[in-house]
Amino acid sequence: MEVKTYSKHVHRPRLLSSLYLVPSTITLLLFLQVSSLIAQPSRDKTAELESYFNKDSFFNNHLTGFMLYDLDTQQPVYEKNSHLYFIPASTTKLVTFFSSLITLGDSTTILRYVNKGNEVTVWGTGDPSWKYHALPQQPRLREFFDKYEKINFSDANWKDQAFGFGWQWDDYYFSYSAEKSPFPIYGNVAKVINRNNKPEVSPSLFRQNLTTSDRDVRNVQREFHSNQFYYNPRTYNGMNTYVPFLTSQQTFAQLASSELNKMVIPTKEKLPKDHQRLKGIRTEALYKEMMLESDNFIAEHLLLMISDELFQELNSERAIDYIKKTYLIDLPDELLWVDGSGLSRHNLMTPRSLVVLMDKIYRVMPDEMLFNLLPKGGVSGTLKNNYHAPKPYVFGKTGTISNNHSLVGLVRTKSDKLYAFAFMNNNYPYKASKVRAEMEKVMVYIRENF
Repeated sequence: MEVKTYSKHVHRPRLLSSLYLVPSTITLLLFLQVSSLIAQPSRDKTAELESYFNKDSFFNNHLTGFMLYDLDTQQPVYEKNSHLYFIPASTTKLVTFFSSLITLGDSTTILRYVNKGNEVTVWGTGDPSWKYHALPQQPRLREFFDKYEKINFSDANWKDQAFGFGWQWDDYYFSYSAEKSPFPIYGNVAKVINRNNKPEVSPSLFRQNLTTSDRDVRNVQREFHSNQFYYNPRTYNGMNTYVPFLTSQQTFAQLASSELNKMVIPTKEKLPKDHQRLKGIRTEALYKEMMLESDNFIAEHLLLMISDELFQELNSERAIDYIKKTYLIDLPDELLWVDGSGLSRHNLMTPRSLVVLMDKIYRVMPDEMLFNLLPKGGVSGTLKNNYHAPKPYVFGKTGTISNNHSLVGLVRTKSDKLYAFAFMNNNYPYKASKVRAEMEKVMVYIRENF
């Protein structure tokens, strides 16, 4: 298949260029001998860096892995436990990001369809953009449906589950854990606003399903097995929020019918080889929201879109297996990768593999685009409140779930050197803010001395 890449605006050394788009064993050999290949700027600098990780350090009290990697020489400068597996949390989105870059084009495919006169049958592609508040909208979809009197919706290409493998069951009513579906609408969440100190739920399909309850809840929640919503008037906090709804083919058909003011009819018709596709918004808009805001919903649906592009079916597991065997087989350690967002604790990855992944991303994307998509320390996204400096020096993807915090990305030093790094912490018994504060000391030292 054709590989979708971006041309670079500047020359980059490609000492190991063969490993970026085709399988290779070069990286594996490199990291198996990491101790003999470490290119140290000076022994004093690396010795001081080691002091941040030795037996008397903060990071010796829990499982920590770290690697600093010179992007020019393509060699590790320093590593600590970089061969060990860690729960990556949302740094998993970097894997989804890279996979999207090499499989998806510049714009999304909203749907696949077959038309006959005034009738059309559509299949979802996983595109999450329709009426999702976090993404730009376009009139194209409405104009498309306006042409037809009869609309059929098939989910026969859906080969996945609403929840990812290993997701926490009791996260079901939090917006960061919205369900996956073949053709999302409204981001698969109901919007709740405060109207005269009472919650109002939209879309209107769910408004009649809101009841009061004696349960100890502060805002609107949903029953586990149905789209029945409830709140406690005595403890209602009045905050606007989003609550995931239970997805199904029938629910989508009802919501789409209401949105389009015409009937959408569920069907199980299989996607024929001879069909057309409707193009949508730029994929860059999805990448920006996923990377800066760590949007789980977009990450999961990008993985489904990859599956749609490769196989014309929506199957996250199949897409992961293909990407691993085709584009990530050269990583130092196999990724234990099960979802697009990192919500699952079944994801396990090593710092050195994520460093190589970061290097891959760096070499297939234009600088300006990459640095705009990565959160910047003290400036944007999930790094806005950390790593402050007169000039941003940390660019990366964070990952945080209970007792686990990681950061993977790029660091620019005062000498204008750019390094890739992975900094992973698991199983600590304190707040993530304490870990971030200690990590920042390490990154400041690197900025000042390398």
